[in-house]
Amino acid sequence: MPQLTLHTSTLFDAKQKKFVKDISVTVDTDTGLITKVYARKDTKTPFPETLPEGDIDLRGKYVMPGFVDAHTHIFLHSYDEASAVQQKRDESMTERIIRAVNHCRTALLAGYTTYRDLGSESMQEADANVRDAIARGLIPGPRLFVATRVLASSGAYESRTENSMGGHCLPAGADAVDGVEEIRKAVRRRIAAGADVIKFFADYRRRIMRSPPAQQHPYIPSVLNPPKEPNPDYVVFSQEEMDMIVSEAKLARCPVVAHCCTLEGAMAAIKAGVHTIEHVYGVTDEMFELMKEKNVIMVPTLGIAEKIHTARMPTILANTKRAHEMGVRLACGGDTGTFRHGDNAREMELMVEAGIPIEDVLEACSVGGWESCGGDLCGRRFGWLEEATQADIVALNTDPREDKGALRKVDFVMKDAKVWKLDGQAIGMI
Repeated sequence: MPQLTLHTSTLFDAKQKKFVKDISVTVDTDTGLITKVYARKDTKTPFPETLPEGDIDLRGKYVMPGFVDAHTHIFLHSYDEASAVQQKRDESMTERIIRAVNHCRTALLAGYTTYRDLGSESMQEADANVRDAIARGLIPGPRLFVATRVLASSGAYESRTENSMGGHCLPAGADAVDGVEEIRKAVRRRIAAGADVIKFFADYRRRIMRSPPAQQHPYIPSVLNPPKEPNPDYVVFSQEEMDMIVSEAKLARCPVVAHCCTLEGAMAAIKAGVHTIEHVYGVTDEMFELMKEKNVIMVPTLGIAEKIHTARMPTILANTKRAHEMGVRLACGGDTGTFRHGDNAREMELMVEAGIPIEDVLEACSVGGWESCGGDLCGRRFGWLEEATQADIVALNTDPREDKGALRKVDFVMKDAKVWKLDGQAIGMI
């Protein structure tokens, strides 16, 4: 049996949420699974000067399960480069697929062995196709759990312009549905199209922007008296409609994800029984208690919040810490793609800045990530290191308990028992 063993001096045990000493991990390169995890007694049996062929010495590194980004968009690149509207309007499908391939490679080398990709961003079902290409070994990248098209009600989510003549002038990003029977069919369409998760928008902007963005010269650059909230979010599905999304998805053993930026939208989604809620900027202790009761995971997407809600960040960080203190289950997902793939670790850094212990953050980005993808609904186990879990292993050059930048110093990456990065260099990639 083709096996190799990784030897560590400091390893993060994600189940115990603590660092342990002198552990070795044996993996099977055929099955991609861990076959053995054992503690060495280096004081009694000195570590050999020459390792068996194929074994990997990670002593002196800080080893842990591969990271899971629970909220990504492989077809988006940073809004600092171009807005989502510009990307959907001006970039061809071919260009966007090529970008996605590059994004997946970058993510893997940054230590992210699993991505939950929450919406194909006007690329129809191409996220499922990229997922399958990675699974077949055609391109390197994280294991993908995809949503294909998101569900939204008519007039919600899609970008609108002043000259659309009542329609849309951009490629459709959502599966727009209204009423419980349309929703039942839409969920079934998503499952048939290859969705691993169902994502819907509980709330969104529903009107043409009341304060239009800047226009080109020679026009006036903005309205003279913009309203306090130029284009606020409103709930876009009724409770009955949200209930149908969840109940229909359960028939297919498919977890449901809800985009929630308002308290009203979040409460309705939680009551419906969604698996995770994303963003959740309007919160109360009552909401957190309901999340605990319903076992709903919170993905706070601090990475994008830092970019677009700068003034609110102290409150958003405090709310995230409060959720943690109240026992709400957290997973790490920054809405990566809206900022650069490869900077995924910013989400973990912000959780630490919020006051959450690094051990809890690492667990949220590993075991919590697996749970956000559906847990046992995934059909495989990853996010911790024990026999019969996927052999997803990363190593950092410095101690994340002491070095704030440690999470970006990824020296080694293994996914499914295949080494993709060794001594800081990419392996087996063009």
